Amino acid sequence: MAAASCLLTEDQFLCSICLEIFTDPVTIPCGHNFCKNCITQHWNIDVICQCPICKKVLKPRPEVQVNIFISEMAAQFRQSVSHSITQQVTSSRCSLKQDSEKTETKIQQMIQEREQKMEEIKQSVELSKNNAHREIACGVQVFTALKESVERGQAEFIKTIEKKQKSTETQAEDFIEKLEQEISDLKKTSSEVEKLPHSKDHLHCLQNFSANISSLAKNWTKVSVHPSSYQGTLVRTVKQLESTLSAEMKRLFEAELRRVQNYAVNVILDPDVLHPKSIPSNNRQRVNDKCKCVLSKQGLSSGRFYFQVKVNRWSTWTLGVARNGTNLNSQLTLSPRNGYWTVCWKRKCFAAADPSVCLALKSKPEKVGVFVNYEEGLVSFYDADTADLIFSFTACCFTEKVYPFFSPCNNDGVKIHTTDEGCVLQ
Repeated sequence: MAAASCLLTEDQFLCSICLEIFTDPVTIPCGHNFCKNCITQHWNIDVICQCPICKKVLKPRPEVQVNIFISEMAAQFRQSVSHSITQQVTSSRCSLKQDSEKTETKIQQMIQEREQKMEEIKQSVELSKNNAHREIACGVQVFTALKESVERGQAEFIKTIEKKQKSTETQAEDFIEKLEQEISDLKKTSSEVEKLPHSKDHLHCLQNFSANISSLAKNWTKVSVHPSSYQGTLVRTVKQLESTLSAEMKRLFEAELRRVQNYAVNVILDPDVLHPKSIPSNNRQRVNDKCKCVLSKQGLSSGRFYFQVKVNRWSTWTLGVARNGTNLNSQLTLSPRNGYWTVCWKRKCFAAADPSVCLALKSKPEKVGVFVNYEEGLVSFYDADTADLIFSFTACCFTEKVYPFFSPCNNDGVKIHTTDEGCVLQ
């Protein structure tokens, strides 16, 4: 019986009046089944006693009895449905619990990841703050030293001018004092000359006056005080200050170069990214004497790196970095807009920016260092021998890997030796 009830559907046990599973089912003469209470109430209301489904008129009104078989089947079906619903609810609850546990686990994992990210950000901020404080302290120290040097230079300059002016004033005061003394003596002599007509011995007095006048007759026409010339004093002071500043700048540049050299990497050129391509030969090594440019094997998508290149044997060269996906086989136009951040030497040095920038260098570099800070968008070039900063690209927008870029341009005799492991410019 239980097996048979499993084959029946819910529609077969529904009363067409209340649309619920049969309660005390009865079978009327036309063969249709209803709940006893439902069909009784229906006939009590309806004037004509007929079947609600087929509309067959039933005369006289039949006495209905509960159909035991259908009642038992309906009870079993109701129990089966109830059990099924219970199982579904239980299963749903279990599934909901599992989903809830998975969701909770995922939420906790997301919370943990975000807490870790928060801690990472806080550590980065703290590190940045420490770096900022250290850089500010270093900068304050440098600027304080420069300020003191300027103040010392200013004090020495003023002291030199004042000393020279004091010497001029002392000389002038000495001359004025002597002139005032002679004027006083001459006035005294003039007063005595006025008394000469009243003197008894005119000749003797006149001889004495002549002798006194002769002793006072110094030639002052060739005596003069020339205004001091301070020409060159300021220039010499500033020149000395420039020497001090140059020495301080050299010290700073050397310290900066040592700092970026801590990120030095060993660059291996990629034979698969070579323009133009090498011609294969029977052995593992191939030689290309028409190399225009080549990228390194390794790229950078975060962090910092530094590399150096000896360029003293090349009359022309281009160094820098290029972004991933750069097409070396196309006509190269070196600029940040096209994914190149480079410095070139062709009789003079210039940065391939937008537009190009001509660089006034003290001398031709023999060894060039390139430093990249991916997050800060910085590419800096250094003369690795003098530690001078050649040029910096700032606010670069890196969105993919960048690779060291080399080009000996059209140097005659420059060859690139290529193997499966890498290649070397010679």
